[in-house]
Amino acid sequence: MGKTIPSYLEQLDLRKSFIGLATGAGAIYLLYKAIRAGLKCQSPLCSDSPICIARLAIERERHGRDSGEIRRLLHSLECKHDPYTKSMVLHSITRCVYLLEAEASACTLDDINLIAEMLDDKDNSVKIQALNALKAFSGIRKFRLVIQEHCIKVLELISTIWDMELHVSGLRLLNSLPLPDYVHPQLRRVMPALMEIIQSDCVLAQVQAVRLLSYLSQKNDLLYDILNCQVRPNFLCLLQCSQPGSLLFEVLVFAERLSEGRNANHYRAVKWHYNEQSLHEALFGDESRLADRLLSLVIHPEEEVQIQACKVIVSLQCPQDLGCRPSVCRPSHSYFKNGE
Repeated sequence: MGKTIPSYLEQLDLRKSFIGLATGAGAIYLLYKAIRAGLKCQSPLCSDSPICIARLAIERERHGRDSGEIRRLLHSLECKHDPYTKSMVLHSITRCVYLLEAEASACTLDDINLIAEMLDDKDNSVKIQALNALKAFSGIRKFRLVIQEHCIKVLELISTIWDMELHVSGLRLLNSLPLPDYVHPQLRRVMPALMEIIQSDCVLAQVQAVRLLSYLSQKNDLLYDILNCQVRPNFLCLLQCSQPGSLLFEVLVFAERLSEGRNANHYRAVKWHYNEQSLHEALFGDESRLADRLLSLVIHPEEEVQIQACKVIVSLQCPQDLGCRPSVCRPSHSYFKNGE
């Protein structure tokens, strides 16, 4: 070959360096083209692109001025679009609300009602994106009251449409708001549907439904309705160790609040009657296996589940100041009676 081994290796290194420089230059050029394309994006629907969303946020932060993106999207929503386009516009509005807080706060109550009108759309995907957009706006205090006005509609959707993604979006919205008392009659009507969602196989929807009922169980006028709600015979499967920790924790919080509520003085002052398939019987009735479930969860791998299981056990002890009163609760064969 006429070349020594050192000279050959030197030449090889030079070639590798040249190839590396060429490759690096090509990568930089491609990156430049991608950024340039993102910066030139002007269509409202392109706001779904991460580059466009980032551009909006950076523009607002650096220049301190309104990009006008949310306003353009809202104007677009007023036009007639096919369901897919409407869904994309609403999705873009949701993302912009989280990124462009100042612009979102400058929106009006009419803007919120415009989005809420999309809840009447025939397409479920449009309804879902409208719920997500309302959830985003609910983080801004001045919009909460007007969003509350649509709670009854949201409850109607949850109870009449069996779509888990819709359930998750609707329940997340409801859990982000303080529900006014005038919604309670509608809540009573949809409790069977909420209980069905809790016993479904979608963990995200289950967690949101339990969280809502757990909150409602602290309302004195709703506690009995929740306890008397019909459940499946295998309801306590929700407390099996194999369930996700997030679901176990929420169900245990729910059980603790129900236990505390039924032991409250004003509740015990009334003799309540429950149907045989009620939530009360599943948790606190003669044949309930709640004690077994709780004992198994005390040694659960997740600490917050262990702690919450212990809290439920403590709440099952009847208050001492009620010990001399005739009990209005059915006698229980729980392992935890008599202070054990």
